[in-house]
Amino acid sequence: MLRLALVLKRAFPRLAGYAMLPLIGAVFQLARRLGPARAADLGGGLLRRLGPWLPAHRTMLANLRAAYPEMTEAERAGIAQAAWDNLGRTGAEYAHLDTLFDYDPDLPETQRMEVVGLEHFYALRDDGEPGLIFSAHLANWELPAIAAAKFGLEATAVFRAPNNPAAARLVQAVRQKTMGSLAASGPGAAFAMQGVVERGGHLGQLVDQHFTRGVVVQFFGQPCLANPLLAKLARNARCPVHGARVVRLPHGRFRLELTPPLDLPRDAAGDIDVPAAMQAMTAVVEGWIREHPEQWLWMHRRWRPAMLPQAAGSRPPVSQANVISQTGPGEAQMR
Repeated sequence: MLRLALVLKRAFPRLAGYAMLPLIGAVFQLARRLGPARAADLGGGLLRRLGPWLPAHRTMLANLRAAYPEMTEAERAGIAQAAWDNLGRTGAEYAHLDTLFDYDPDLPETQRMEVVGLEHFYALRDDGEPGLIFSAHLANWELPAIAAAKFGLEATAVFRAPNNPAAARLVQAVRQKTMGSLAASGPGAAFAMQGVVERGGHLGQLVDQHFTRGVVVQFFGQPCLANPLLAKLARNARCPVHGARVVRLPHGRFRLELTPPLDLPRDAAGDIDVPAAMQAMTAVVEGWIREHPEQWLWMHRRWRPAMLPQAAGSRPPVSQANVISQTGPGEAQMR
């Protein structure tokens, strides 16, 4: 039976995905009944045990070796196990996204959320101008988009649906219920994102994953490709760019931080330098990860040397303030 299931999955992947819908729905309902704290504990404990047996664990350890060559294998293994725990908790928390962000500025001591940089949220909301927000797959990365909706900041979140169609349907339903506008990555996404900014809207995007047609940036001392679209939009619209991150705290709590607008590098004409701007955003993301490496999505293949431009791959490493090269335009992509 197991062999038959594997054959069917390979031959009819979408059919196999939809066949999992009842199971995924049952897990979702179980998480709802357990409540956010117990569901997160269960999800985290489950992936702490199962994660090291999955193929993605090898990718995670390879990424950790590239990022932290000075660490011992035991230290990297500890981060990897904690990262699986974080992913399991994040998955379980999808069942509670409608109630997870409970911040009330008048009663901060009673909430599971705390917010740093609230004045920047209000400034973005009230200035009547477009704005851009970059984030990363840290802690529960869905919360910044939910926070924007809670604070009345009209924002469009760029997302990539899960590969499993059953999971994609469930996640999309949760996001539509808790967030503002959504824009799916893929063909045509760049034009949709440009339209949001041209209409004076706000746009949020995760910028910490590989993008094939991206610009080369330094990330943990290694070259990789970053999607340049946010920098291009900032250059064309001359609008502010903020960073947003979530930190997972003990006892089921979170801290959401919104940075002041970044002072992005500019060229001789005074326009935003797109590769250097993406390097600046990437440096911020790296700083976030170094503070809490156990809360980042190390399972993604962030470094792909074979896909770098040949000239960039042959050059020596550069500092975080510099860039290597610029390629053609790209479109939004995130997981």
